[in-house]
Amino acid sequence: MIAFVRHGETAANRAGRLLGRADPALTAVGRSQAAAVGAALATGPQPVAVVTSPLQRAVETATIIATHIALEVERDDRLIEIDYGEWDERGFEDVPADALRRWRADPTFAPPGGESLAAVHARTAECAAELLERAGDGLVIAVSHVSPIKAAVAWALQTGPEIAWRMRLDLGSITRIDRGPVVLSFNERSTGSR
Repeated sequence: MIAFVRHGETAANRAGRLLGRADPALTAVGRSQAAAVGAALATGPQPVAVVTSPLQRAVETATIIATHIALEVERDDRLIEIDYGEWDERGFEDVPADALRRWRADPTFAPPGGESLAAVHARTAECAAELLERAGDGLVIAVSHVSPIKAAVAWALQTGPEIAWRMRLDLGSITRIDRGPVVLSFNERSTGSR
């Protein structure tokens, strides 16, 4: 099984900004969310690996989780957040309305200098398949971001990447995917998540 964990809160998340490849640290709330997830994942299936996006907010979340289960943290670039390009750290209200409509309608659309949902879907599907194989009867904890986790769910459900716009995924949440692939849970919230 894979437990996909969305990283904890950053100041940009709290402000409602698009947060792609910008690399802020967690807030105190974010660290608390990571600790709650670590405690929740310390019970249940035996963790065999903690894998994370290379971005600081994910690495910090993974490191806190790993203290609860005594595993080293590994990095996998395929778990990195979507590249919002020129829109990184902007609010949705700052994105031109016509571009936002096109983005929601066309999974191959990419923000200027950024990455499309279709590209995120392709790299995440490959990563998820490998992590499921690696998990065996245990648990791989994969710390990532909103877009790759939604893409993993779309892969498991065998839907297109455009379904991402119809899912809400909270900071510090857990989404579980098992062999099949099958979605076991989505957006589980531990204490401190929002």
